[in-house]
Amino acid sequence: MAVAVRAKDKGRNLARDSAVTRLKAAPGWYTAELGPEWNFQTPSGGVLMTIAMRAMYEELGDDDLRPLSANTHFCSPVPAGPLEIRVEVLRHGHAAAQVRAQLTSTVVPGPGLEVSATFARRRPTRIEMLDCKFPDVAKPDALPTIESLTDISGRERPPFFDNLDSRLAIGEPWWESGWKAGRARIARWYRYHSPQKLADGRFDPFAIPPIADTMPPALIQKLGPEHPPFFAPSLDLTVHFLEDTWAEWLLTDVHARWAGFGYASAAVEIWDLEGKLIAFGTQMMFLRSDVGERERQPK
Repeated sequence: MAVAVRAKDKGRNLARDSAVTRLKAAPGWYTAELGPEWNFQTPSGGVLMTIAMRAMYEELGDDDLRPLSANTHFCSPVPAGPLEIRVEVLRHGHAAAQVRAQLTSTVVPGPGLEVSATFARRRPTRIEMLDCKFPDVAKPDALPTIESLTDISGRERPPFFDNLDSRLAIGEPWWESGWKAGRARIARWYRYHSPQKLADGRFDPFAIPPIADTMPPALIQKLGPEHPPFFAPSLDLTVHFLEDTWAEWLLTDVHARWAGFGYASAAVEIWDLEGKLIAFGTQMMFLRSDVGERERQPK
């Protein structure tokens, strides 16, 4: 899956920063180097998931296979820096392949994260359906850019967002005060400053997990501006890769359906400008209080 990398003055290039290198002396063993530019507090779990999936794709060595679904369990924090990825192909069949990978830091001990994924070939079918609707939102050009913000507690936006143009389409500006709580729903348009396109012009599906892993502000919409301070590291992230798109702008429509006992659950639909459903994701978050701990802004 060749990626067309184009340099831009603003923002890091995800394809370049998530590239992996195969270790010839060790089958299924890859390395990568990720800087702090994709951090929230530590690197985005979605970016780490992308790195693991790139290693899986390289190990399969089959250009006709595309990502279909992937589930990641975040077992311990992985800091920016050198990484290693161990890949195991569980099955490589004619229609689909199942792969498992573990990504860890080479300088900080810990299990890191575990990814299981299915890659599949496109197949002819008589069954096609869509049972959800593109939300009624303004196009990104009609919305103001969220270039930089400081939330009401004084915390600055994480560097992760310096790599993206983002526009708030549904929800209140949670970084401000004086707004009224509503549904636990938020929608944002995202566009990478450095376009993530494959050689044939399609949007790179490996660029989907990072924008899927931005769900906590949906919970804040329900809690209101006076909510107790918290941050929400990911326990897991599941992404279903549905349709191709040639668009640069993607809409993440997030609904946090439940929170309790120190955890929260959310789901995201990801749409393109033509109203095509590109991906769907779910996540369980671990809610931690800022009181007595290092501060972190929700993603």
